[in-house]
Amino acid sequence: MGYIELVQPLGLIAGEGIFPFLVARGARACGKKIICVGLHGSVDPMIANEVDAFRKVSVARPSSWIKSFRKHGVTEAIMVGRVVKTRMYSRWAWLHNIPDIRAARIWLTRLRHDKRPFAMLNATADMLEEEGIRLIDSTTYTQDQLVTPGVLTRTQPSDVQMLDARHGWELCRQISALDIGQSIAIRHKDVIAVEALEGTNAMIERAGELCKSGGWTLIKVANSHQDMRMDVPTVGIKTIEKLAAAGAKCVVLEAGKTTFLEKEKVLERADRAGIAIVGM
Repeated sequence: MGYIELVQPLGLIAGEGIFPFLVARGARACGKKIICVGLHGSVDPMIANEVDAFRKVSVARPSSWIKSFRKHGVTEAIMVGRVVKTRMYSRWAWLHNIPDIRAARIWLTRLRHDKRPFAMLNATADMLEEEGIRLIDSTTYTQDQLVTPGVLTRTQPSDVQMLDARHGWELCRQISALDIGQSIAIRHKDVIAVEALEGTNAMIERAGELCKSGGWTLIKVANSHQDMRMDVPTVGIKTIEKLAAAGAKCVVLEAGKTTFLEKEKVLERADRAGIAIVGM
């Protein structure tokens, strides 16, 4: 009698950063076999050491993702990690990013009039679903990394910082609802900077330049259109280092909808920098 595999393999679509590693380790701890397709120009090739099968693919050729997943019987997948757009526009990047028929069809039908990130992600999810591959909540195997309510660091926020947190929370949620950005910098109820297309890290640097005295608070919420399958805000050690360099002293994050990239290390680094982290 042949061996029948009872545990379905997990597909992993991996972009940049440590998040794919955390997912792979969490899934493996649950006994999952992991089939990984890594997005060319973004994925860390060392992820191959954390999975059972690895193939580097183009972000513009989803047919190759599907082929790899079908080969191994994948019916559920997780997509995590950023796509590094600057590398996509490097001199020879076009060789890897000529779209296949599936990508061209999505671009010409679903994305002709709406090329915003969440529209692209939803179209990708629907395309995979049509092929029998369901994207699942990207935090399924990293629940221990999610932000929880309350003060998470040993460093405590000041009364002024908590006033800023409460005042800025609703402002930030409104900005997110308008699809402008997901973060603001605030001090003494004055909004110093608002995140837009440049991303959180660039906004942090700008806030530091505008508020030389420091002591400001970063508020970061989930997108109002958030889909936990594909769009989970993350905070890692690099974020904390940028905050410290820019003079921030408090970070407010949306609990249950934001994930740490190595929680213990992030909190320890924040404490060393004298930065309080609060889940709201």
